[in-house]
Amino acid sequence: MAIGQPRGLRHRIASLSRLLATQKAVPVSTSFADFLAAEHQDLERRIADFFCDRTDRADIDAYLYAPLARFSRNGGKRHRPLICMLAARAVGGDAAAALDVATAIEHFQSAALIHDDIADRGNTRRGAPCLHVTEGEGIAINCGDLELISMTAAVLDDANLGDELKIRLLRELVEMTRRTIEGQALDLGWARDARYDLTVEDYLDMATRKTAWYSGAVPLACGAIAGGGCEVQVEGLRSFGLACGLAFQIQDDLINLQPLDGGGKDVRSDITQGKRTLICVHALLDDAYHDELVDILESASTDPAVLERAVEIFRQTNSIAFASERAVELIAHAKRALAGIELDAECRRLFISMADFFIERVS
Repeated sequence: MAIGQPRGLRHRIASLSRLLATQKAVPVSTSFADFLAAEHQDLERRIADFFCDRTDRADIDAYLYAPLARFSRNGGKRHRPLICMLAARAVGGDAAAALDVATAIEHFQSAALIHDDIADRGNTRRGAPCLHVTEGEGIAINCGDLELISMTAAVLDDANLGDELKIRLLRELVEMTRRTIEGQALDLGWARDARYDLTVEDYLDMATRKTAWYSGAVPLACGAIAGGGCEVQVEGLRSFGLACGLAFQIQDDLINLQPLDGGGKDVRSDITQGKRTLICVHALLDDAYHDELVDILESASTDPAVLERAVEIFRQTNSIAFASERAVELIAHAKRALAGIELDAECRRLFISMADFFIERVS
């Protein structure tokens, strides 16, 4: 079946029926982590369905759809599509109304990760070999490209959305994609040009573009739009998500510095790759450590002793504490953005839990 063609009315009704049959009120005691664990299975089935029966050519399946299906099964917490659906429920709509745009956001996430791993020369993703490692760069790039197209197709093929609503959602997704690519351009360009003259504001602008829009702001806005929310609700949730998304990225920077035996994701790879994280940018502002840290970043070293020295510099310059405090400030700002917005009470409570989860998580 070609990308852009409808998935079939019978298949879509069955998918939506399964989702509606399993929807239930969120218990008061549920934390955001519990919500992710309880809700993601239905979404997993919807995403998996997307790669089934797409072609009758065995080679196309072997070189495209099958690798993507395997990559997608290792999908992490799926917080982006799940908060999209939660936003639809929060504004008084049905989570099922946001199912396809939520799936679209997950397609974008996959594309971004596949391409990012190639650009960063990464070896593992979520504990498994990167797609370009198992399939080769050419096939991995092609798979990532398909995921970008699938993002658009997921919205266009939604039989339950009117044309005007589809256009509005696609504009959101296009803007999200543009901002993310702009942020990636800064991240890659700074590394290529050996830029060590960056400010904290430079980092925050890059991370907002690269991560905050697609990790928080747009999923929540799209969910509110699909759920029939008013502009106050849409923009309030967007502001909440933007602050949470930036805090999420800063916490990612901090998680990457876990001890080498801590089991974190690609532990200390940001140092090896010379990433201009908030911690790194702040530390580089200290003249006493600037040149030594530059030498470490340019060495691309994987030597545990060298990586530990970089972390020690981050401690000596109070850069780890600085980044942690900035993330906490962003979460406080995010919570204030929810004030005065009419939302379902249980969904509001989950959003507050989500904000805390974003800076308390350890993976």
